[in-house]
Order: sequence, then structure tokens, then C-alpha cells
Amino acid sequence: MPYVEVPKTVRVSAIIAKKASLSPHNYYRIVLNAPKRQRVQDFLAADPIQGEEVGSDAYLTKSTRFFVRNKALQPDTFLLDFVGDSVIPILPHTFVDLGLKEGDLIISKDSNIGEVAILDKDYPNHMLSGGLLKLPVEKDKFYLFAMLKHDSFKAQLDLLVSRGATIQHAKKLFLDCIIPLPHQSNAEGAIAYIETLVRMVVAKERLIRQNEAKILALIEQELLTNQSANVFVFQWPRLTEIMKVGRMDAGFHCQQYQRNQFLIANYRHGAGTIYEWGFDIGRGQNLQVSAIGRSIYSDEEKPNYYVLVRPTNLSGYGTVTRYEYLGNPEKLSAIAEGDIIFSAEGSVGKCAMFADPKQRLVTNIHGIVLNKKNHDKTESSFVCCFLRYMRMKGILDYISVGGQGGSLAEKYWSSIRIPFLPDDKQQAISRLYFYPQTYSNKSPSLGNLESIDDAMNKQMGILQLDRHIKVLKNKINSIVDCILQGDSVLIDLSFLAEF
Repeated sequence: MPYVEVPKTVRVSAIIAKKASLSPHNYYRIVLNAPKRQRVQDFLAADPIQGEEVGSDAYLTKSTRFFVRNKALQPDTFLLDFVGDSVIPILPHTFVDLGLKEGDLIISKDSNIGEVAILDKDYPNHMLSGGLLKLPVEKDKFYLFAMLKHDSFKAQLDLLVSRGATIQHAKKLFLDCIIPLPHQSNAEGAIAYIETLVRMVVAKERLIRQNEAKILALIEQELLTNQSANVFVFQWPRLTEIMKVGRMDAGFHCQQYQRNQFLIANYRHGAGTIYEWGFDIGRGQNLQVSAIGRSIYSDEEKPNYYVLVRPTNLSGYGTVTRYEYLGNPEKLSAIAEGDIIFSAEGSVGKCAMFADPKQRLVTNIHGIVLNKKNHDKTESSFVCCFLRYMRMKGILDYISVGGQGGSLAEKYWSSIRIPFLPDDKQQAISRLYFYPQTYSNKSPSLGNLESIDDAMNKQMGILQLDRHIKVLKNKINSIVDCILQGDSVLIDLSFLAEF
């Protein structure tokens, strides 16, 4: 990191001041060239409000009250991530009302220390874990949030927190971290510029979640309202049935799994395997040295490198949270237009469709590639959405085998059937996921930017919203870098052409 300085020599007096510690980490220091600066503490109107622990004995499968864990704060999202067990239903009498309101900043002081999120709405039925704090910020809230999301803040906090523990505890040391301020004559304009971009990201992330909820609801409604006359009757499997499928997994034969599979098989318009939907299926590229020789990996885009999408970097919303770049002279198996990358191990069921892979894009052997033969992106989008629906319903968990998240090998895909929805229903679902739109006004002003963006957001799918978010986040980080270096911020909206 350019703002972390590693000294070549250390004075004896400095070692004595550090209680004779010989850990190199204790002598790193942050270099910030911004002449104007404040501490995090200076942005707060009062002391941070800490959450409370409830204990695992208060956890339920369903409830009207919820417990937000530290893992709900993730580096790739501005909002709380409600995927998996990051938010847990709890006994109502253990609930502590912290008055969580739209716009509140939440920061983690334990485990994933320094991770921060902003609330997109009021959460009156949610409480925070003891490792989370609510920050009472009244002024320049979104500016502070942009700074807390930047790597420079986490680098500062990392130097303040002792290493060596399995779980790190930042306590309230983050309050002493430095937040640089614009020093130019139009400092208020620079702050307003950043805050506008942050609010745009928040609006887009909120809409991604809304679109995903609509997708799952439309699929559920279509299945439930278009069933054939057959009635589901649960029966324990006979020995012949177990021998036929070749598996004795209790989950594979349970009532919930069979009921969900019945709804698909009993769909009025029928259902088919992934092959009947016109896909070929195969493992991702083997990236081991024994298979492709030596490779160079990079976090930054480089010419002639492959774009690498690992299944672990797929989100629960059908997007990619992080790209890597792979330098290799061999001709690797690249993703084509309309293909789907499916996580087959670990977090089984996460998947994303790639409508227009402009660069050579590959995944590793832990992923399965569903290759759409006719490159029909509407059908691919729908199939990708339905696979996420099956993951949400737990169907894929029952089909997969093994521990640590399980594994769903190619031989088990015969158990996955996808309903043949009418074209208009497929398009309605697909558009919520993939529906490209561009700005009609390429040169908006800062004053009307959010209103124009809001109008466009409502016409875009998840993939397009995600692409816009990545452009905005890159822009926010570049502006913060300018402020850290003490440079003036140019209010320039030409980057919107990338939309």
C-alpha cells in the first residue's frame, strides 16, 4: 500500500518506547500528505452505541426479531449482507432495541475489524451483536463512510491493533484514526461530490436486493399457481428407489426436498434438465502448474491477461464481487457469451451469467461452466435465476454431497430440473437480472445526477446495476486517493460514459 511506510532502520529509543518489541509490524507507519485532517471521533455527535450478545441458545429458525452478526459487514458491499447466517432469528424476549435507522453507520470492532456498512432503511426488529457499533454521525456522514471503506483506514487500524490473536479486537481504537479532508477552496463541493457518488452506490445496491427478491417471488408464484392436478404425498423411500438413485443421504429423501422437487416436476408446462435447456456442462479450467504451466496472478488488470472469476468470489445475487487477472501463454478454456459459472464446491449454488465477456474470462476447477449452445441470454438469465432460487429453497444443499459446504459434481445434475416457463414469464424474470440501459443524458450536473440515475436504475437489471456500482466505487477510491495525497479534487462527471 502506498500510504504504509516500512522503515529500513529503527532507533533503539523507538524500540524502548515500544516496550522492547521486535515485531516489524509495530514500526510501520501511515504516510498521509493531506494537510487538513480530523479523527473519526471528531465526526461523532456522541459515543458509539455498542450492540449486545444474546447467545446461541436464543437462536430460532423463525422469529419477528433478528440478530445481526459481524459477518453481515463485508468489504464488497456498502449495505448489510443478509446472505447465509449473517442475520439470525432470535427469541423476542432477548431482543434489545438499538433504534437502527436508515443512514446509520455500523462498524465492526471484533473479528473483521474496521469493516463498515450503512443502513439502507430502518431496521426496528434487528439488533447488533456485541462486536458491532453504531456511529452517531450528523454531518458529512457519507464522506466519512467513503473514507472508512478505503484501504487507508483499515491500514491505520491494522497498525493500532495487536497481532497474534485468533480473533482481533479493535475496541474503540478506530476513533483515533485520521480522516483526511479536502484542502482546496471548494472543499464543500468536493465533499458533496463524494457523498453524491456514495448515495448512488447505496441506491443501486438496494435495488439489486429488491430485484433479487422480486425474481424469487415471481418464480415461487409461477410454480405455486400453475400446478397440475397431481397431489403431493410423502412416502419413505423403498429399497429399490434408494438403489436406483444410488444414495442414502437422509436429506436427499426427506419430505422438504421431495416437496420442492414435486412442485417443479408437477409444473403445468413441464420441466427439463440443464441439457434439455440447451447447455453443455463441464468443469472450469484446471489452473495447476501440472496442467497449464506456471502463471502470474495479479489483482490489477493487465494487457493480454485472462480475467479470472473464482467461484468463491460470486455473490448471492448473481454478480462477481472480485476479479483477478491471470497471465499464462497457453490457450485456456474461456467463457463464452451467455455462459453461466456455477459454484460447485463450498458455497454450492452461487452462480452468475456472463452476457458479454469482452476479455478472455476463465474460472477454476472448483466451478462448473454451463455453456449455452445458442447463446440465448434471456434463457441463460432465467436459468441462472432459477438456480439461485433452488439454492434459496435448499434443494441444491440436499443434492450436493460431503462436508464444508458440500460438492455438486456433474453426475448429480440429472437431479436438477428447471421448469419451462412461457416466454413472457421468462422475459419478466430475466429483465430483473439482465436488462442493459444507458444514460440518455451523458453530461448531467452534480445537482440533478441522483434524480437521473434513479430514473435509469428502475429500468436496469442486476448485472447492469452491479457494473455501474463497480465504476462508481473505482471513482470514489480514486477521489479518496487524491485527498490522501493532498491533491485537489476535480469535479468531473465524464466517467459516466463508462455506464
